[in-house]
Amino acid sequence: MPAACDSVLEDIEDIVSAEDLKPHDRQFVRKNVFPKVRKRNSQKNIQTDDDPPSDSIIPGAQKIWIRTWGCSHNNSDGEYMAGQLAAYGYKITDNSAEADLWLLNSCTVKNPAEDHFRNSIKKAQEGKKKVVLAGCVPQAQPRQDYLKGLSIIGVQQIDRVVEVVEETIKGHSVRLLGQKKDNGKRLGGARLDLPKIRRNPLIEIISINTGCLNACTYCKTKHARGDLASYPVEELVDRAKQSFQEGVCEIWLTSEDTGAYGRDIGTDLPTLLWKLVEAIPEGAMLRLGMTNPPYILEHLEEMAKILNHPRVYAFLHIPVQSASDSVLMDMKREYCIADFKQVVDFLKEKVPGITIATDIICGFPGETDEDFQETMKLVEQYKFPSLFINQFYPRPGTPAAKMHQVPATVKKQRTKDLSQLFHSYNPYDHKVGERQRVLVTEESFDSNYYVAHNPFYEQVLVPKDPLLMGKMVEVNIYEAGKHFMKGQPVSDARVYTAYITRPLAKGEVSGLTEEFRHAPQKGTNWKAHPSAEIPVKTPLGSWMPLQLPWQQEGGGLKILSVSLALLAVLVMFYYGGMKTEL
Repeated sequence: MPAACDSVLEDIEDIVSAEDLKPHDRQFVRKNVFPKVRKRNSQKNIQTDDDPPSDSIIPGAQKIWIRTWGCSHNNSDGEYMAGQLAAYGYKITDNSAEADLWLLNSCTVKNPAEDHFRNSIKKAQEGKKKVVLAGCVPQAQPRQDYLKGLSIIGVQQIDRVVEVVEETIKGHSVRLLGQKKDNGKRLGGARLDLPKIRRNPLIEIISINTGCLNACTYCKTKHARGDLASYPVEELVDRAKQSFQEGVCEIWLTSEDTGAYGRDIGTDLPTLLWKLVEAIPEGAMLRLGMTNPPYILEHLEEMAKILNHPRVYAFLHIPVQSASDSVLMDMKREYCIADFKQVVDFLKEKVPGITIATDIICGFPGETDEDFQETMKLVEQYKFPSLFINQFYPRPGTPAAKMHQVPATVKKQRTKDLSQLFHSYNPYDHKVGERQRVLVTEESFDSNYYVAHNPFYEQVLVPKDPLLMGKMVEVNIYEAGKHFMKGQPVSDARVYTAYITRPLAKGEVSGLTEEFRHAPQKGTNWKAHPSAEIPVKTPLGSWMPLQLPWQQEGGGLKILSVSLALLAVLVMFYYGGMKTEL
């Protein structure tokens, strides 16, 4: 689809084209302007203020469809963007066909995810939809051919999504890809107290940091998220407290590597977790996100204590990727298989029943049959109940893409062999007959059950009783499958409710501060909103916000005075021109 304008705008302010007349040029075309008598409008031609011209564009009156691929960090970004757009009057719709604009939030981890993203762009263009792109794909490679002429919102610029959407609806192409910094130091990203629409009103996803300290040779996400940048402990605790006050009963901590949290700001993950634990009310739970082995090794004692806390799931996601030290070295994973085993063995001993989830890449460049057999032995030894098996895909621009590739048929066979091994054991059979405490948070994909999780974050399906949603109850396990158990609530058991207030309704905007509560509604003049700022370039080349006249004290009177003065000049100029022509 051709771009709405020939040139791509690097920022929203750059909307004056090269073809526009300059003030000097206008002075010389005056002689060709002749006065024309304006006919008096008849009653039928009078247009009311409530009925704008058909070709006018009213910001905030459009419907927006948002699609997110990828990790929980990406999902959190999508929730924040939806919340800001809804707070400013846009309608977030689940129906892509009725939407005026598609906001596509991408994932760059694997080729299939980017393929889905690219196909969605094509479908939007064929449907004459406006498009805004977000996530790791355009952030990592904004100059790809299929992204040309399209608006992009960077992963650290999601707090400006309203501006980008507004300009895109007007027909401009806008790209905001910069990093957020404070006194030259990179920040974790947009602030945490922005409005959001949670996909599940009972679950709050909090990104504790962005980026990582590694340089894995296969990883494209590093190109998008960059180096480690952590949020302060106080801001994260405040966000958690706010979430509980909005009816949330489960918090997920997420990032590219939670174990590395705080190393850039002089703190660490256990310090954050102990502060968060103090804020968790009875009946609510905290789930930790993914951590790489190197950064959890030095905190094993404290992590074991935290994972034993009754309000923290005894669950940890530790990607191993391969059980071969030579492959790990080629991946630049900065640990050996002995380090991974040390972490797992220690936690299994100190946190009885803990669930360890892991990831494995099949067919990494240079992986031999012997290397792969080491990985098979590891899975057979630990029988991970949660295992994410990934066939290797070379991502453009990564060192691994330039390495000698394993044949596609071999990669597929290894993926199949590992999948068969994983499905050869049932991790929950021995739990049938147990009485477990579970927290109910969502509905199953087939809509036949509610989904709950026990203290080890193992999935338990319970009957669809609306009274159970958001509650912590006790159940008797009567059936087990590969990925789940089924439980029947115990009639005489105590039910815990974590709500400080009622949960938000699905689609309701969370975290509306005064700044957003007074946002313009549909049909209002967007530029007149008191919080509007236009970045202007200073002589030194940095960007600073320009305070608009209506934001200044007495700004309204200043505008009126200037307007009247301009009007007087124009009237004199106009009649002077008429006398000359006559």
